[in-house]
Amino acid sequence: MLENQALLTDLYQLTMAEAYYKTGLTDTEACFYMHFRENPFKGGYAIACGQAQLVELLETFAFTEPERDYLKTLPTATGSALFDPAFIDSLATLRLTLDIDAVPEGTLVFPNEPIIRVMGPILQCQLIETALLCHINYQTLIATKAARVCQVAGGAVAEFGLRRAHGPVGGILASRAAIIGGCSSTSDVEAGRVFDLPVSGTHAHSWVMAHTDELSAFRAFAATMPENCVLLVDTYDVLQGVRNAITVGLEMEARGQRLAGIRIDSGDLAWLSLQARQLLDEAGLDYVRIIASNDLDEYTITSLHEQGARIDSYGVGTKLVTAFDQPALGGVYKLSAIRHGGSSSWEPVLKVSNQIRKSTLPGILETRRYFNDEGIMIGDMVYSQDDPPDSDLIIDPYDELRRKELAGNRYTTLLEPLSRGGEIVWPKVTALQAREMCQRNLEQLAPYNKRFLNPHSYPVGLEEKLHARRAYLLHKAHGLA
Repeated sequence: MLENQALLTDLYQLTMAEAYYKTGLTDTEACFYMHFRENPFKGGYAIACGQAQLVELLETFAFTEPERDYLKTLPTATGSALFDPAFIDSLATLRLTLDIDAVPEGTLVFPNEPIIRVMGPILQCQLIETALLCHINYQTLIATKAARVCQVAGGAVAEFGLRRAHGPVGGILASRAAIIGGCSSTSDVEAGRVFDLPVSGTHAHSWVMAHTDELSAFRAFAATMPENCVLLVDTYDVLQGVRNAITVGLEMEARGQRLAGIRIDSGDLAWLSLQARQLLDEAGLDYVRIIASNDLDEYTITSLHEQGARIDSYGVGTKLVTAFDQPALGGVYKLSAIRHGGSSSWEPVLKVSNQIRKSTLPGILETRRYFNDEGIMIGDMVYSQDDPPDSDLIIDPYDELRRKELAGNRYTTLLEPLSRGGEIVWPKVTALQAREMCQRNLEQLAPYNKRFLNPHSYPVGLEEKLHARRAYLLHKAHGLA
């Protein structure tokens, strides 16, 4: 969507890049991984999303003349040029040669395991960090919110939050992520064009208000859109609006057409839907769907179901595309191994923190996902490829019984090649195909991991040798080894 994202970065990535350049570390090889520390929305999982935009980042990445000219204008605090002209000139020939692995879009992911792994010259690894995090963090958050909404909806969910989204680009990417998370369609026509997404929509209150009366407005819309006629019934009085929709629906039947549905966008949705269903059924229009909207989210929809609402599908906007109850995922990108010039072996490294949850994992990380005999996910094991596991033993501090259950069960590895030597090898997958992946993954997750209130913590443990390595490096950093 963006022609060139080379400058879609934080300034310190570029200042570090110049420092690597001047100190001869340009070709020092590094391994970084992206992970997040807590499940969003106090839930039990997240849906990985945004990898397609990472591919776009890599395909378009270049410091062309406009980017280089801009960098030349940046000053230091004293007014001198921030960047050395020789460094800026070197960017003209920079081409990404990175090996990147990622979990497929639509994959369920959990805290503290790698979602993306980036390997290659450290300068290049740093330059893509910010854009990578921007794409994956935001879309993963929105896809997860959409999955939660769709989990409880029981019927189709249409996303239509563009007018409340975080800007035009954010809105388009939110529409894509919402589809991957499970939504059936979006109102965002540009997102539909760019990503080949199904689009849907009805009419607004202004259409009704532009006519002399509601019935005339409904008749005119049905005449114009007989194959896509959903009538918004709450401009004035909802139940009278339903009666007017019934009149139009019966007139359409007489012409060999069908009213597709009515939409209620305000008021007591549970009670109104019950009244509307009764009126429609009594008129012989039992096929007319009832669609509800009005600042909905997974909690409101759950409440509507508990009240016995007769709602066939939902329109969800603001609280979906803005991730209303959690503004950010908090994913991070950390150095986990380094290989200095000429060395054939990788040196595992970690970041130490006074907050233990912020200490990182060392090595070239990968994840195994284990399944029981019924194909249900029972736990993930993070290990280092440079010291692969000898067995299925997992150090899981949360659940001793679950750790034993993992042994001997089948597993799959999660990371798949996205680029090799800078060349894209990632299979082209549409948003609808990623949505299928998401649905399969959710079917493999136990109900107690999917519940909204106090979900069971899905175990992500460390392979035995990785656990020992991390403990040794932590002790060494504190002068205890």
